[in-house]
Amino acid sequence: MHMNMTGSEQKNRSDSEAKDYHGQDGAICLHAFSDLSHTSPATFVYLLKECYTYGRRQTATQNFKGLQQYVSQALHNAPQPGPATFIVQCLYIVSLLGLPYAEGFSHLLMSSLRRLRSMGKFQNDFSKAKHLAAKLFHDILSSSIKHEERILIKLLEHFDLELKDIGEAICGSHLDGTLDIAKAFIEHHLSRFMDSESYVTAVTLLEHFSIRLSGDSLLVKMMESNQFTPAEKWATFMGKPMICLLVQKYIDMKMLKKAYDIIKKNYLQEEFPDVHHLYKESVLKKLAEKGCWDIAELRAKNNRQLMEYLVYLAIEYDYIEKVEELCKRYSLDGFANVTGMCLLSRLLQRTELSSLT
Repeated sequence: MHMNMTGSEQKNRSDSEAKDYHGQDGAICLHAFSDLSHTSPATFVYLLKECYTYGRRQTATQNFKGLQQYVSQALHNAPQPGPATFIVQCLYIVSLLGLPYAEGFSHLLMSSLRRLRSMGKFQNDFSKAKHLAAKLFHDILSSSIKHEERILIKLLEHFDLELKDIGEAICGSHLDGTLDIAKAFIEHHLSRFMDSESYVTAVTLLEHFSIRLSGDSLLVKMMESNQFTPAEKWATFMGKPMICLLVQKYIDMKMLKKAYDIIKKNYLQEEFPDVHHLYKESVLKKLAEKGCWDIAELRAKNNRQLMEYLVYLAIEYDYIEKVEELCKRYSLDGFANVTGMCLLSRLLQRTELSSLT
């Protein structure tokens, strides 16, 4: 239940939380967060590191979450020239810290940035920060600044970077051909992600910048590496021919459920008329293997072809009683001879076993 706290209670809570972040010498690191108007990104990152290092929370996760709350609040305290620009500047500094700080703090900063944007505030600053974000994207992609791939993707998402932004970061805003230069730059570095099988990142970049690759080699590589999610994303982006190839690959790999889902989602029943039936047969077979005959019967109940397939499964598993039961209940003809042969086979097997004892 949510309760409103009095001013005294809020102060006590704030004091209690502040005590969780004391330095070794007893000085409170967080005091500078109350006014960032004269705090440089380097100083801010240093304070983050100190607060995290000497935090008194029970676990590192609790320590991190508490610090994350303080950072989100601090970004409303006049960081210069604005919170979005300030965060991008901090990301440059954070990259110098190395593990484990760079990974954790970059996540913390990007989460705070996402919260700011979701609030709809500081839009003017976001526009101003876009050029610096594009420069950071370029520096990460070219490996001159070390950050995880997810920071690369989050920069794209939070600042909605376009090819022209990347081109301007490379060449400046007054040169012709910046779009082609940006596209060539991204395509050049995409091979690194593909070679390392970072297909999610590769496909995200290709899709975001609307870069289309000829041929089906990328899809084939992803399928061979069992990277099905980016493969589906890539096929959807490329269009119907690639989606059809994706379905065929799933069929070849006996992954009929995935093939059926893609067919249904993209209205490809005419292109693959047999897959739906094959998928239903595979479901019946799995149920039969588990001995779930009643459930299998319910699945096949309104489809004579599937019911006959279920009978064949019962014959395959030498479940003669089930064969007779299904044939009688659903008036299935043509199985009498098969049933008789199965009974004869069972009798012969018992006779052979008796002769051995």
